[in-house]
Amino acid sequence: MRLSIKVIPNASKSEIISSGEGEWKIKIQMPPEGGKANRALIQLLAKHFHLPKNRIKIVAGEKSHQKIIEILKNENN
Repeated sequence: MRLSIKVIPNASKSEIISSGEGEWKIKIQMPPEGGKANRALIQLLAKHFHLPKNRIKIVAGEKSHQKIIEILKNENN
């Protein structure tokens, strides 16, 4: 499954603001320096979907607020 996500770094707390059919909006408490915000995003999504972090990959937008995330539900995906 792939998700289109808009990330808002340096937020007061990490949370999923909106999700659904279109783009997800997610606030991340960490700054976008040295991959900190990306790691925090993956951790938040792993907790939300009850999956290990290694099942969530950023496939586009690693250095952008707009990201495409791939979520692997099982080892075969």
